[in-house]
This record gives sequence, C-alpha cells and structure tokens, in this order.
Amino acid sequence: MKENNYPRSFSHIGITVPDIHKAVQFYQEVMGWYVIMQPSEVKKERETAIGQMCIDVFGEAWETFEIAHMSTSDGIGVELFSFPNMSSEKPEFSPFKTGLFHFCVQDPDIENLVDKIVAFGGKQRMPIREYYPNEKPFKMVYVEDPFGVVFEIYTHSYELTYSSGAY
Repeated sequence: MKENNYPRSFSHIGITVPDIHKAVQFYQEVMGWYVIMQPSEVKKERETAIGQMCIDVFGEAWETFEIAHMSTSDGIGVELFSFPNMSSEKPEFSPFKTGLFHFCVQDPDIENLVDKIVAFGGKQRMPIREYYPNEKPFKMVYVEDPFGVVFEIYTHSYELTYSSGAY
C-alpha cells in the first residue's frame, strides 16, 4: 500500500489572551485581520458537540470562557481564547524548550507595522534586520502583542526568504 505523503496546509492558531475584546481590536486594527466570529461565551455542558469538545480539550476545571475567530488575508484562522480569572502574566519567552515559541506574519511595510504594534501597546524585541544585506531586500523582526505573545514579521514569503531563486 502506497503512503500518501503530501504537505498539509496550515489551518489556524489558538492564542490565549487576558481580554478578548482588546485582543480582537488589536488584531483587527493593527494586523488587519478579519473578524469571522465576534467574541462569544462558551459554557461547560455536554448537550452539544462544542460543549463536549471543550470538556475533552480543557478537562473539567472550567465553567465558561470567551472565544473569537479571526482570519488573515490568506485564510489562516486565528482563534482567540479568554478564560475568567486567568493570570494576566505575560507568557515566558522560551525558545530553548520544546514547543511553539512564535508564529510569523508577512508585511512588506515592516517598519510601519512595527510602529503600529508599539503604538497599540506591543513591543519591538529587536532591531529590524536584513537577511541578506546587499543581496536581497528581505527583512525580519521579532515583536510582541500587548499581551506578551511573541511573533515575527517577514517582508517576503518564507519560500522566497530561504530559497536561492530570484525574487
């Protein structure tokens, strides 16, 4: 039997935030992402598929949370979660531990996006750097949203950045 090995597409990422309304505002106004489902409350219950799924994922130690769904320009989903009484402590930046430590977005106007992130309470974690100075005009930078979620910005696509082809 032949194995079907093909590249799977990326569907969405889930981000936990202390204030879902401020997060939706930030990601909509700064990142330009579309709101596809406004913030809504999910209650722990077993009568619906969603309720049972959330119990399966989060266990029994919760009663309610808020969720919102957004989308990037290329259709990647961003699922925002906010739990009552959660810590507002910013996540630890842990690139040397197993697991996710950032995601990346693409914007050719990297300087303007960084300025908007900082103006909305986020943080620039490093100077904007060129990948291939005097060769390709590709830039990158690490930033944080106002809640401490670290992400990266590229000026060009991932494929162009790492390929040896023309741009």
